Amino acid sequence: MDTITVRTNSRVEFVEISGPVRKWLKGQGVESGVLTLYVPHTTAGITINEHADPDVVRDLTMELNKVIPFDDNYRHLEGNAAAHIKSSLIGASTQVIVAGGDLVLGTWQGIFFAEFDGPRTRKVHLQLTSA
Repeated sequence: MDTITVRTNSRVEFVEISGPVRKWLKGQGVESGVLTLYVPHTTAGITINEHADPDVVRDLTMELNKVIPFDDNYRHLEGNAAAHIKSSLIGASTQVIVAGGDLVLGTWQGIFFAEFDGPRTRKVHLQLTSA
């Protein structure tokens, strides 16, 4: 297992990490397999979505904040209950097929680290299983 670091700048933010993940993958020398990406944080997540149009991420952020507002009489004392809920909805892990030494993503797809309690410095663990 290896780890990459992601620095976020906002309370809620989607950071595309496809580039750093691809850079890491190239150094592994594996032609085919499955890459598991795991976020070890309860107020963050990881997802695959469109990376070509930044409005997609803006819309996703807007709707998540609308559906799960920051203040909604939550009982969690830390004040970040909304972040925990968003993290559970998005999920803490994802998998990507590796073929030809590269990620198998659609033309418009990118891998996004999802921050819900930032800004912070976060980790994404990478585990590659070769075929």
